[in-house]
Amino acid sequence: MIDAYIYDTVRTPRGKGRKDGALHEVTSVRLSALVLNALKDRNGLEGHAVEDVIWGNVTQVKEQGGCLARTAVLASDLDEAIPGLAINRFCASGMEAVNLAANQVRGGAGEAYIAGGVEMMGRVAMGSDGAAIAVDPSVAMDSYFVPQGISADIIATEYGFTRDQADALAVESQNRAAAAWADGRFARSILEVKDQNGLTILDRDEYMRPGTDMQALGALKPSFKEMGEGMPGFDAVAKLKYPHLERIEHIHHAGNSSGIVDGAAGVLVGSKAFGEKWGLKPRARIRQTTKIGTDPTIMLTGPVPATEKALRDSGMTIGDIDLFEVNEAFASVVLRFMQAFDVDPDVVNVNGGSIAMGHPLGATGAIIIGTLLDELERSDREVGLATLCIASGMGAATIIERV
Repeated sequence: MIDAYIYDTVRTPRGKGRKDGALHEVTSVRLSALVLNALKDRNGLEGHAVEDVIWGNVTQVKEQGGCLARTAVLASDLDEAIPGLAINRFCASGMEAVNLAANQVRGGAGEAYIAGGVEMMGRVAMGSDGAAIAVDPSVAMDSYFVPQGISADIIATEYGFTRDQADALAVESQNRAAAAWADGRFARSILEVKDQNGLTILDRDEYMRPGTDMQALGALKPSFKEMGEGMPGFDAVAKLKYPHLERIEHIHHAGNSSGIVDGAAGVLVGSKAFGEKWGLKPRARIRQTTKIGTDPTIMLTGPVPATEKALRDSGMTIGDIDLFEVNEAFASVVLRFMQAFDVDPDVVNVNGGSIAMGHPLGATGAIIIGTLLDELERSDREVGLATLCIASGMGAATIIERV
């Protein structure tokens, strides 16, 4: 089996996913093309240097529809002989793109790939593509479908997490993100977004709320209590699946859940031969990739079994991992991960996460792989694991080790 290496990672800053967000006037195609061009230029690539561009995006309609990956290639400076593959594994789409690329390299199907993803949540609204599991009664009823926010609250109820614990994790995410930016920890991978006149539109994650404290979060109303306890009454659906729960504790709100943002990220993955050909030094080896299906009602517990499978398949233990990136879709997701593996919070999301900086669905998986690699290098550690929960009950994980 051929080893697959990460040679470079880049990401845009994350803009607020609203009409007044800094990136709102930038299309998904243009933002993707900027990332592709950066990877090409930073690494001196020419011609048909990579086999394919694998690009994740979740809401594949309107300007994000068609094969966005191929359109982005044509909009970029890459050779038109390079094709493009658009994929959707919900929140793990960017990670799955990287994992697919790594496994293609491992199998000898090309020496290199650019992989990553994009989501312009302020331009193409989450859920606007529809979903059979939510709207087809024959599927929704059999799977006991509830929205993700209800699922996050089920996790909190099932595993005993309080609102104070969730809010404390959110405050820490904000503090860590602010400290990371102040210390320049994202500098190597951040790509400034400029307009056609060369003026900077955004050079810093825009969603952050430095100074957030427990008092401010305590004033926020639970986001999913009404849809759970009122109409359409999803708590009742959840309790059909989990009859041992007397009630669902609604602890999540806008401040301890991931932010709606715009953003894109890319990773250059290749073999050793590719690096030698282009004079590039690999930064990390992709040691293991994993995806798994889980209970579709509680839905967001996937990081736990995905990590267990990744460790089992790689012959590693949790103690072999130096750093973790666990996507902060909701606070309870990270709390459950740390509880399940009894890991030190000081090695989980050490530079903050999606609660502070936002979760651009199709891009986040690639973002956290890049963040993990940068932090492994900064802190001189060796092995890291990145993982995400996924809608409809799935999980994905990637283990990387420095070389």
